[in-house]
Amino acid sequence: MSDIDRLVERVERLLLRYEELQRTNELLEQQLASVTAERDSLRSRLSAARARIDALIDRLPETVTLTAPSSETADGSGGTSRKGGGA
Repeated sequence: MSDIDRLVERVERLLLRYEELQRTNELLEQQLASVTAERDSLRSRLSAARARIDALIDRLPETVTLTAPSSETADGSGGTSRKGGGA
């Protein structure tokens, strides 16, 4: 093969590789656009969920008083003994 033939062959391989890389790049750009749209959608949904949670929190009473169970039971035992035997 002459130098020119080898050069022509190499240029043709480079052109094929270039076209292949262009197709790959186009696919990657499509995937990026899809993932970006999905991310934006998820961010929007997250923001809406946060707003709903904030609205629910705002509806909660300021102070919640928890009533502790009385230390005495109805039978006056103080709630400390167990039925059926001791420790």
